[in-house]
Amino acid sequence: MSQFSIKGLLQRDKWIENALISVNEAGIITSIEENKFSTSATKLNGFALPGFQNAHSHAFQYAMAGLAERHIPSAASDDFWSWREAMYHLALKINPDQMQAIATMLYSEMVRHGYTNVAEFHYLHHDLNGKPYSNLAEMGERLVSAAKTAGINITLVPIFYQKGGFGKKPNERQKRFISSDIDSYLKLLEASKEVCKNYSGANCAIGIHSMRGVEPKEIAEIAKSGPQDIPFHIHVSEQLQEISDSVAYLNKRPVEWLLDNVDLNERFHLVHATHLTQAECTGIAKSKANVVLCPTTEGNLGDGLFPLEKFQNEGGSWSIGTDSHIGINPLEELRVLDYGQRLISHKRNTFTSSIKHSDMVEGDSGLCAFEMATIAGRKAMNNFSTDYFKVGETFSASIIDASAPLLASTSIENIASTILYTADSSHQLATIVNGEIHAENGRHTKKEIVEENFIKTLSALKNR
Repeated sequence: MSQFSIKGLLQRDKWIENALISVNEAGIITSIEENKFSTSATKLNGFALPGFQNAHSHAFQYAMAGLAERHIPSAASDDFWSWREAMYHLALKINPDQMQAIATMLYSEMVRHGYTNVAEFHYLHHDLNGKPYSNLAEMGERLVSAAKTAGINITLVPIFYQKGGFGKKPNERQKRFISSDIDSYLKLLEASKEVCKNYSGANCAIGIHSMRGVEPKEIAEIAKSGPQDIPFHIHVSEQLQEISDSVAYLNKRPVEWLLDNVDLNERFHLVHATHLTQAECTGIAKSKANVVLCPTTEGNLGDGLFPLEKFQNEGGSWSIGTDSHIGINPLEELRVLDYGQRLISHKRNTFTSSIKHSDMVEGDSGLCAFEMATIAGRKAMNNFSTDYFKVGETFSASIIDASAPLLASTSIENIASTILYTADSSHQLATIVNGEIHAENGRHTKKEIVEENFIKTLSALKNR
Protein backbone atom coordinates (compact mmCIF):
# COMPACT_ATOMS: atom_id res chain seq x y z
CA MET A 1 0.00 0.00 0.00
CA SER A 2 1.09 3.59 -0.65
CA GLN A 3 -0.33 6.94 0.44
CA PHE A 4 -0.51 10.44 -1.01
CA SER A 5 -1.01 13.59 1.04
CA ILE A 6 -2.55 16.33 -1.16
CA LYS A 7 -3.60 19.88 -0.27
CA GLY A 8 -6.91 19.66 -2.12
CA LEU A 9 -8.75 16.85 -3.92
CA LEU A 10 -11.58 17.86 -6.26
CA GLN A 11 -14.75 15.82 -6.00
CA ARG A 12 -17.95 16.61 -7.91
CA ASP A 13 -19.67 17.97 -4.83
CA LYS A 14 -16.79 19.54 -2.90
CA TRP A 15 -13.09 19.99 -2.41
CA ILE A 16 -11.56 17.59 0.11
CA GLU A 17 -8.86 19.62 1.86
CA ASN A 18 -5.69 18.05 3.26
CA ALA A 19 -6.65 14.75 1.65
CA LEU A 20 -4.92 11.49 2.45
CA ILE A 21 -5.42 8.93 -0.33
CA SER A 22 -4.38 5.32 0.23
CA VAL A 23 -3.92 2.99 -2.75
CA ASN A 24 -3.04 -0.68 -3.02
CA GLU A 25 -0.41 -2.34 -5.22
CA ALA A 26 -2.75 -2.24 -8.23
CA GLY A 27 -3.26 1.52 -7.88
CA ILE A 28 -6.80 1.10 -6.54
CA ILE A 29 -7.99 3.64 -3.97
CA THR A 30 -8.63 1.98 -0.60
CA SER A 31 -9.50 5.11 1.37
CA ILE A 32 -9.94 8.89 1.02
CA GLU A 33 -9.70 10.89 4.25
CA GLU A 34 -10.04 14.62 4.90
CA ASN A 35 -7.72 16.57 7.19
CA LYS A 36 -5.59 13.47 7.75
CA PHE A 37 -1.83 13.29 7.75
CA SER A 38 0.72 10.50 7.56
CA THR A 39 4.46 10.79 7.95
CA SER A 40 4.94 7.98 5.45
CA ALA A 41 2.77 9.50 2.72
CA THR A 42 4.14 11.08 -0.47
CA LYS A 43 3.43 14.76 0.11
CA LEU A 44 2.22 16.84 -2.84
CA ASN A 45 1.48 20.51 -2.22
CA GLY A 46 -1.08 20.67 -4.98
CA PHE A 47 -4.68 20.55 -6.07
CA ALA A 48 -5.72 17.19 -7.54
CA LEU A 49 -8.06 17.23 -10.53
CA PRO A 50 -9.36 14.00 -12.04
CA GLY A 51 -6.87 12.88 -14.68
CA PHE A 52 -7.62 14.49 -18.04
CA GLN A 53 -9.09 12.29 -20.77
CA ASN A 54 -7.68 12.78 -24.27
CA ALA A 55 -10.56 11.47 -26.36
CA HIS A 56 -8.96 11.81 -29.81
CA SER A 57 -5.35 11.24 -30.90
CA HIS A 58 -3.46 10.43 -34.12
CA ALA A 59 -0.08 9.68 -32.58
CA PHE A 60 2.05 9.56 -35.74
CA GLN A 61 0.99 13.11 -36.68
CA TYR A 62 3.00 14.46 -33.76
CA ALA A 63 6.06 13.99 -35.99
CA MET A 64 4.74 16.72 -38.32
CA ALA A 65 3.55 19.22 -35.71
CA GLY A 66 4.45 22.71 -36.92
CA LEU A 67 5.54 21.57 -40.39
CA ALA A 68 2.42 22.50 -42.36
CA GLU A 69 2.67 26.23 -41.66
CA ARG A 70 4.83 27.27 -44.63
CA HIS A 71 2.70 28.36 -47.56
CA ILE A 72 3.17 29.20 -51.21
CA PRO A 73 1.85 32.79 -51.43
CA SER A 74 0.41 32.25 -54.91
CA ALA A 75 -1.39 29.02 -54.00
CA ALA A 76 -5.13 29.12 -54.61
CA SER A 77 -5.89 27.63 -51.23
CA ASP A 78 -4.24 26.27 -48.16
CA ASP A 79 -6.73 24.35 -46.05
CA PHE A 80 -7.49 21.00 -44.49
CA TRP A 81 -7.18 19.23 -47.83
CA SER A 82 -3.69 20.57 -48.56
CA TRP A 83 -2.67 19.77 -44.97
CA ARG A 84 -3.92 16.21 -45.58
CA GLU A 85 -1.43 15.77 -48.41
CA ALA A 86 1.43 16.59 -46.02
CA MET A 87 0.01 14.03 -43.59
CA TYR A 88 -0.11 11.37 -46.31
CA HIS A 89 3.54 12.05 -47.11
CA LEU A 90 4.51 11.29 -43.52
CA ALA A 91 2.20 8.28 -43.22
CA LEU A 92 3.89 6.58 -46.16
CA LYS A 93 7.30 6.65 -44.42
CA ILE A 94 6.86 5.45 -40.82
CA ASN A 95 7.88 1.92 -39.82
CA PRO A 96 6.78 0.14 -36.60
CA ASP A 97 9.86 1.09 -34.58
CA GLN A 98 9.44 4.72 -35.59
CA MET A 99 5.73 4.63 -34.74
CA GLN A 100 6.57 3.36 -31.26
CA ALA A 101 9.23 6.01 -30.65
CA ILE A 102 6.97 8.85 -31.83
CA ALA A 103 4.01 7.64 -29.79
CA THR A 104 6.12 7.12 -26.66
CA MET A 105 7.35 10.71 -26.87
CA LEU A 106 3.84 12.02 -27.48
CA TYR A 107 2.24 10.00 -24.69
CA SER A 108 4.97 11.06 -22.29
CA GLU A 109 4.17 14.67 -23.13
CA MET A 110 0.48 14.01 -22.56
CA VAL A 111 1.28 12.61 -19.13
CA ARG A 112 3.53 15.58 -18.36
CA HIS A 113 0.58 17.89 -19.11
CA GLY A 114 -1.90 15.99 -16.95
CA TYR A 115 -3.55 13.50 -19.29
CA THR A 116 -3.97 10.03 -17.80
CA ASN A 117 -5.97 8.41 -20.63
CA VAL A 118 -5.87 8.59 -24.42
CA ALA A 119 -8.19 7.27 -27.14
CA GLU A 120 -5.87 6.50 -30.06
CA PHE A 121 -7.78 6.86 -33.36
CA HIS A 122 -5.42 4.57 -35.26
CA TYR A 123 -5.49 4.00 -39.02
CA LEU A 124 -1.82 3.48 -40.00
CA HIS A 125 -2.28 -0.30 -40.16
CA HIS A 126 -0.27 -1.79 -43.04
CA ASP A 127 3.37 -1.94 -44.12
CA LEU A 128 5.14 0.53 -46.39
CA ASN A 129 3.77 -1.27 -49.46
CA GLY A 130 0.22 -1.25 -48.18
CA LYS A 131 0.21 -4.95 -47.28
CA PRO A 132 -1.02 -6.27 -43.91
CA TYR A 133 1.66 -7.24 -41.42
CA SER A 134 1.72 -10.90 -40.35
CA ASN A 135 0.43 -9.53 -37.06
CA LEU A 136 -2.57 -7.54 -38.31
CA ALA A 137 -2.29 -5.26 -35.28
CA GLU A 138 1.50 -4.74 -35.49
CA MET A 139 1.24 -0.95 -35.46
CA GLY A 140 -1.48 -1.02 -32.82
CA GLU A 141 0.72 -3.19 -30.63
CA ARG A 142 3.48 -0.57 -30.92
CA LEU A 143 1.03 2.08 -29.72
CA VAL A 144 0.04 -0.04 -26.74
CA SER A 145 3.72 -0.59 -25.92
CA ALA A 146 4.33 3.15 -26.17
CA ALA A 147 1.46 3.83 -23.77
CA LYS A 148 2.82 1.27 -21.31
CA THR A 149 6.26 2.89 -21.35
CA ALA A 150 4.83 6.39 -20.96
CA GLY A 151 2.48 5.25 -18.20
CA ILE A 152 -0.78 6.38 -19.80
CA ASN A 153 -3.96 4.35 -20.12
CA ILE A 154 -4.85 3.77 -23.77
CA THR A 155 -8.06 2.97 -25.57
CA LEU A 156 -6.88 1.66 -28.93
CA VAL A 157 -9.39 2.56 -31.64
CA PRO A 158 -8.43 0.63 -34.81
CA ILE A 159 -10.08 2.47 -37.68
CA PHE A 160 -12.17 1.08 -40.50
CA TYR A 161 -10.98 3.08 -43.53
CA GLN A 162 -12.31 1.84 -46.86
CA LYS A 163 -12.93 4.65 -49.37
CA GLY A 164 -11.21 7.67 -50.85
CA GLY A 165 -14.33 9.77 -50.51
CA PHE A 166 -18.07 9.38 -51.02
CA GLY A 167 -18.43 6.71 -53.72
CA LYS A 168 -14.69 6.84 -54.53
CA LYS A 169 -12.03 4.17 -54.44
CA PRO A 170 -9.09 4.80 -52.04
CA ASN A 171 -6.12 6.56 -53.57
CA GLU A 172 -2.54 5.31 -53.53
CA ARG A 173 -1.57 7.60 -50.66
CA GLN A 174 -4.15 5.87 -48.45
CA LYS A 175 -2.85 2.34 -49.05
CA ARG A 176 -1.63 1.83 -45.47
CA PHE A 177 -5.05 2.59 -44.03
CA ILE A 178 -7.44 0.37 -45.96
CA SER A 179 -9.68 -2.50 -44.86
CA SER A 180 -11.72 -3.56 -47.88
CA ASP A 181 -14.84 -4.77 -46.08
CA ILE A 182 -16.44 -5.37 -42.68
CA ASP A 183 -14.97 -8.85 -42.29
CA SER A 184 -11.40 -7.64 -42.79
CA TYR A 185 -12.02 -4.80 -40.36
CA LEU A 186 -13.44 -7.14 -37.70
CA LYS A 187 -10.32 -9.31 -38.02
CA LEU A 188 -8.23 -6.19 -37.37
CA LEU A 189 -10.42 -5.32 -34.40
CA GLU A 190 -9.99 -8.79 -32.90
CA ALA A 191 -6.22 -8.64 -33.40
CA SER A 192 -6.23 -5.23 -31.70
CA LYS A 193 -8.12 -6.64 -28.73
CA GLU A 194 -5.43 -9.31 -28.40
CA VAL A 195 -2.54 -6.81 -28.28
CA CYS A 196 -4.40 -4.82 -25.63
CA LYS A 197 -4.01 -7.84 -23.36
CA ASN A 198 -0.30 -6.99 -23.14
CA TYR A 199 -0.98 -4.00 -20.90
CA SER A 200 -3.43 -3.74 -18.02
CA GLY A 201 -4.02 -0.08 -18.89
CA ALA A 202 -5.25 -0.86 -22.42
CA ASN A 203 -8.64 -1.58 -23.93
CA CYS A 204 -10.23 -1.37 -27.36
CA ALA A 205 -13.01 0.51 -29.18
CA ILE A 206 -14.60 0.50 -32.64
CA GLY A 207 -13.64 3.27 -35.04
CA ILE A 208 -14.96 4.45 -38.41
CA HIS A 209 -12.76 6.97 -40.15
CA SER A 210 -15.65 9.09 -41.46
CA MET A 211 -18.82 9.04 -43.51
CA ARG A 212 -16.66 9.63 -46.58
CA GLY A 213 -14.13 6.97 -45.54
CA VAL A 214 -16.52 3.99 -45.29
CA GLU A 215 -19.54 3.13 -47.42
CA PRO A 216 -22.45 4.47 -45.32
CA LYS A 217 -24.52 1.27 -45.44
CA GLU A 218 -21.53 -0.56 -43.92
CA ILE A 219 -21.29 2.04 -41.15
CA ALA A 220 -24.92 1.28 -40.28
CA GLU A 221 -24.26 -2.46 -40.43
CA ILE A 222 -21.21 -2.46 -38.15
CA ALA A 223 -22.99 -0.15 -35.71
CA LYS A 224 -25.84 -2.66 -35.56
CA SER A 225 -24.01 -6.01 -35.72
CA GLY A 226 -20.58 -5.17 -34.33
CA PRO A 227 -19.67 -5.35 -30.62
CA GLN A 228 -22.15 -3.37 -28.54
CA ASP A 229 -20.18 -3.18 -25.29
CA ILE A 230 -17.33 -0.90 -26.42
CA PRO A 231 -17.22 2.76 -27.56
CA PHE A 232 -17.79 3.71 -31.20
CA HIS A 233 -15.75 6.65 -32.60
CA ILE A 234 -16.21 8.43 -35.94
CA HIS A 235 -15.03 11.66 -37.60
CA VAL A 236 -18.03 13.61 -38.86
CA SER A 237 -18.92 16.99 -40.42
CA GLU A 238 -15.46 18.46 -39.88
CA GLN A 239 -15.29 20.23 -43.23
CA LEU A 240 -17.84 22.10 -45.35
CA GLN A 241 -16.78 20.19 -48.48
CA GLU A 242 -17.46 16.94 -46.63
CA ILE A 243 -21.02 18.09 -45.98
CA SER A 244 -21.68 19.17 -49.57
CA ASP A 245 -20.24 15.87 -50.86
CA SER A 246 -22.50 13.98 -48.47
CA VAL A 247 -25.58 15.85 -49.66
CA ALA A 248 -24.63 15.09 -53.27
CA TYR A 249 -24.09 11.37 -52.55
CA LEU A 250 -26.74 10.64 -49.89
CA ASN A 251 -29.16 13.57 -50.17
CA LYS A 252 -28.45 14.13 -46.48
CA ARG A 253 -25.84 15.85 -44.35
CA PRO A 254 -23.49 13.43 -42.49
CA VAL A 255 -25.00 13.82 -39.01
CA GLU A 256 -28.49 13.95 -40.45
CA TRP A 257 -27.82 10.57 -42.12
CA LEU A 258 -26.40 9.07 -38.92
CA LEU A 259 -29.42 10.18 -36.92
CA ASP A 260 -31.73 8.57 -39.48
CA ASN A 261 -29.80 5.33 -39.98
CA VAL A 262 -27.85 4.50 -36.80
CA ASP A 263 -29.20 3.93 -33.31
CA LEU A 264 -26.94 6.46 -31.63
CA ASN A 265 -26.50 6.25 -27.86
CA GLU A 266 -23.99 7.24 -25.21
CA ARG A 267 -21.30 4.85 -26.46
CA PHE A 268 -20.99 6.90 -29.69
CA HIS A 269 -18.38 9.66 -29.98
CA LEU A 270 -18.71 12.03 -32.95
CA VAL A 271 -15.34 13.69 -33.49
CA HIS A 272 -15.33 17.37 -34.49
CA ALA A 273 -18.96 17.66 -35.71
CA THR A 274 -17.94 21.23 -36.49
CA HIS A 275 -20.81 22.16 -38.76
CA LEU A 276 -24.21 21.26 -37.29
CA THR A 277 -27.73 22.48 -37.85
CA GLN A 278 -30.04 23.12 -34.91
CA ALA A 279 -31.86 19.86 -35.69
CA GLU A 280 -28.57 17.96 -35.62
CA CYS A 281 -27.60 19.52 -32.27
CA THR A 282 -30.95 18.46 -30.89
CA GLY A 283 -30.74 14.98 -32.36
CA ILE A 284 -27.26 14.22 -31.02
CA ALA A 285 -28.15 15.51 -27.57
CA LYS A 286 -31.41 13.52 -27.41
CA SER A 287 -29.61 10.35 -28.51
CA LYS A 288 -27.10 10.79 -25.63
CA ALA A 289 -24.22 10.49 -28.11
CA ASN A 290 -21.12 12.56 -27.33
CA VAL A 291 -19.12 15.04 -29.38
CA VAL A 292 -15.30 15.12 -29.18
CA LEU A 293 -13.86 18.59 -29.72
CA CYS A 294 -10.20 19.24 -30.58
CA PRO A 295 -9.97 23.04 -30.43
CA THR A 296 -6.26 23.60 -31.13
CA THR A 297 -6.27 21.25 -34.13
CA GLU A 298 -9.61 22.55 -35.40
CA GLY A 299 -8.22 26.06 -35.16
CA ASN A 300 -4.95 25.07 -36.82
CA LEU A 301 -6.77 23.43 -39.73
CA GLY A 302 -9.30 26.21 -40.12
CA ASP A 303 -12.19 23.81 -39.59
CA GLY A 304 -14.53 26.32 -37.99
CA LEU A 305 -16.15 26.73 -34.58
CA PHE A 306 -18.46 24.11 -33.12
CA PRO A 307 -21.93 25.47 -32.14
CA LEU A 308 -21.32 24.87 -28.44
CA GLU A 309 -24.07 27.13 -27.11
CA LYS A 310 -26.77 25.46 -29.21
CA PHE A 311 -25.47 22.01 -28.30
CA GLN A 312 -25.25 22.70 -24.58
CA ASN A 313 -28.72 24.28 -24.58
CA GLU A 314 -30.02 20.95 -25.85
CA GLY A 315 -28.20 19.06 -23.08
CA GLY A 316 -25.34 17.85 -25.29
CA SER A 317 -22.28 16.08 -23.90
CA TRP A 318 -18.73 16.85 -25.09
CA SER A 319 -15.12 15.91 -24.38
CA ILE A 320 -11.73 17.12 -25.65
CA GLY A 321 -8.89 15.63 -27.68
CA THR A 322 -5.59 16.78 -29.17
CA ASP A 323 -5.97 15.14 -32.61
CA SER A 324 -2.86 16.23 -34.59
CA HIS A 325 -1.11 17.44 -31.41
CA ILE A 326 -0.37 20.99 -32.44
CA GLY A 327 -1.26 21.51 -28.77
CA ILE A 328 -1.02 18.97 -25.92
CA ASN A 329 -2.14 20.95 -22.86
CA PRO A 330 -5.73 20.13 -21.75
CA LEU A 331 -6.12 23.56 -20.16
CA GLU A 332 -5.24 25.14 -23.50
CA GLU A 333 -7.83 23.00 -25.30
CA LEU A 334 -10.52 24.14 -22.88
CA ARG A 335 -9.50 27.80 -23.07
CA VAL A 336 -9.40 27.84 -26.88
CA LEU A 337 -12.83 26.21 -26.94
CA ASP A 338 -14.18 28.78 -24.49
CA TYR A 339 -12.64 31.87 -26.06
CA GLY A 340 -13.74 30.94 -29.58
CA GLN A 341 -17.32 30.82 -28.32
CA ARG A 342 -16.98 34.11 -26.47
CA LEU A 343 -15.67 35.81 -29.60
CA ILE A 344 -18.67 34.82 -31.72
CA SER A 345 -21.34 35.15 -29.02
CA HIS A 346 -20.05 38.31 -27.32
CA LYS A 347 -20.86 36.58 -24.02
CA ARG A 348 -18.63 35.35 -21.23
CA ASN A 349 -20.78 32.56 -19.76
CA THR A 350 -19.76 29.80 -22.18
CA PHE A 351 -19.45 26.57 -20.22
CA THR A 352 -22.53 24.91 -18.79
CA SER A 353 -23.09 21.27 -17.90
CA SER A 354 -26.02 19.02 -18.74
CA ILE A 355 -24.74 16.35 -16.36
CA LYS A 356 -26.65 15.94 -13.11
CA HIS A 357 -24.36 17.58 -10.60
CA SER A 358 -24.24 19.37 -7.31
CA ASP A 359 -25.01 23.04 -6.81
CA MET A 360 -21.27 23.62 -6.45
CA VAL A 361 -20.77 23.27 -10.21
CA GLU A 362 -23.65 25.49 -11.32
CA GLY A 363 -22.39 28.81 -12.65
CA ASP A 364 -18.69 27.99 -12.25
CA SER A 365 -17.01 27.82 -15.66
CA GLY A 366 -13.95 25.95 -14.42
CA LEU A 367 -15.95 23.30 -12.60
CA CYS A 368 -18.38 22.89 -15.53
CA ALA A 369 -15.51 22.43 -18.00
CA PHE A 370 -13.70 19.91 -15.83
CA GLU A 371 -16.89 17.97 -15.19
CA MET A 372 -17.91 17.69 -18.83
CA ALA A 373 -14.41 16.89 -20.13
CA THR A 374 -13.96 14.26 -17.43
CA ILE A 375 -17.25 12.39 -17.59
CA ALA A 376 -17.81 12.49 -21.36
CA GLY A 377 -14.10 11.84 -21.88
CA ARG A 378 -14.24 8.75 -19.71
CA LYS A 379 -17.11 7.38 -21.79
CA ALA A 380 -14.81 7.54 -24.80
CA MET A 381 -12.58 5.08 -22.89
CA ASN A 382 -15.54 2.85 -21.89
CA ASN A 383 -15.50 4.17 -18.33
CA PHE A 384 -18.93 5.28 -17.13
CA SER A 385 -17.91 6.25 -13.60
CA THR A 386 -19.24 9.66 -12.59
CA ASP A 387 -17.22 9.98 -9.38
CA TYR A 388 -13.95 11.83 -9.73
CA PHE A 389 -12.16 9.81 -7.05
CA LYS A 390 -13.74 6.77 -5.40
CA VAL A 391 -12.72 3.88 -3.19
CA GLY A 392 -12.44 0.81 -5.38
CA GLU A 393 -11.35 2.71 -8.49
CA THR A 394 -7.86 3.54 -9.75
CA PHE A 395 -6.19 6.73 -8.56
CA SER A 396 -5.36 8.88 -11.60
CA ALA A 397 -4.96 12.61 -11.10
CA SER A 398 -3.53 15.81 -12.50
CA ILE A 399 -1.84 17.72 -9.67
CA ILE A 400 -1.57 21.50 -10.00
CA ASP A 401 1.05 23.31 -7.91
CA ALA A 402 -0.65 25.00 -4.94
CA SER A 403 2.40 27.20 -4.34
CA ALA A 404 1.91 29.07 -7.63
CA PRO A 405 1.38 32.68 -6.46
CA LEU A 406 -2.14 33.13 -7.78
CA LEU A 407 -3.29 29.78 -6.42
CA ALA A 408 -1.52 30.27 -3.09
CA SER A 409 -3.60 33.39 -2.50
CA THR A 410 -6.95 32.09 -3.82
CA SER A 411 -9.91 30.84 -1.79
CA ILE A 412 -10.94 27.23 -2.34
CA GLU A 413 -14.19 28.16 -4.13
CA ASN A 414 -12.20 30.03 -6.80
CA ILE A 415 -9.46 27.44 -7.31
CA ALA A 416 -10.98 25.53 -10.27
CA SER A 417 -11.50 28.54 -12.52
CA THR A 418 -8.17 30.05 -11.47
CA ILE A 419 -6.50 26.83 -12.61
CA LEU A 420 -8.41 26.70 -15.89
CA TYR A 421 -7.89 30.32 -16.90
CA THR A 422 -4.40 31.09 -15.54
CA ALA A 423 -2.33 27.90 -15.22
CA ASP A 424 0.18 26.68 -17.77
CA SER A 425 2.48 23.66 -18.02
CA SER A 426 4.84 25.13 -15.42
CA HIS A 427 2.08 24.69 -12.83
CA GLN A 428 1.80 20.94 -13.45
CA LEU A 429 3.25 19.56 -10.22
CA ALA A 430 2.69 15.88 -10.94
CA THR A 431 0.62 13.37 -12.86
CA ILE A 432 -0.47 10.17 -11.15
CA VAL A 433 -1.70 7.27 -13.27
CA ASN A 434 -3.09 4.15 -11.62
CA GLY A 435 -1.53 5.08 -8.29
CA GLU A 436 1.96 5.83 -9.62
CA ILE A 437 3.68 9.17 -10.29
CA HIS A 438 4.78 9.22 -13.93
CA ALA A 439 5.65 12.92 -14.20
CA GLU A 440 6.73 15.40 -11.55
CA ASN A 441 7.97 19.00 -11.58
CA GLY A 442 7.74 19.26 -15.34
CA ARG A 443 9.66 16.06 -16.08
CA HIS A 444 8.46 12.68 -17.17
CA THR A 445 10.14 9.91 -15.19
CA LYS A 446 11.59 8.43 -18.41
CA LYS A 447 12.41 11.74 -20.06
CA GLU A 448 15.98 11.07 -21.17
CA ILE A 449 15.58 7.72 -22.92
CA VAL A 450 12.25 8.66 -24.49
CA GLU A 451 13.58 11.93 -25.90
CA GLU A 452 16.78 10.28 -27.16
CA ASN A 453 14.82 7.65 -29.11
CA PHE A 454 12.44 10.28 -30.47
CA ILE A 455 15.19 12.57 -31.75
CA LYS A 456 16.98 9.63 -33.41
CA THR A 457 13.72 8.60 -35.05
CA LEU A 458 12.93 12.01 -36.48
CA SER A 459 16.50 12.43 -37.67
CA ALA A 460 16.17 9.15 -39.56
CA LEU A 461 12.79 10.13 -41.02
CA LYS A 462 14.26 13.41 -42.30
CA ASN A 463 10.83 14.97 -42.46
CA ARG A 464 11.70 18.02 -40.36
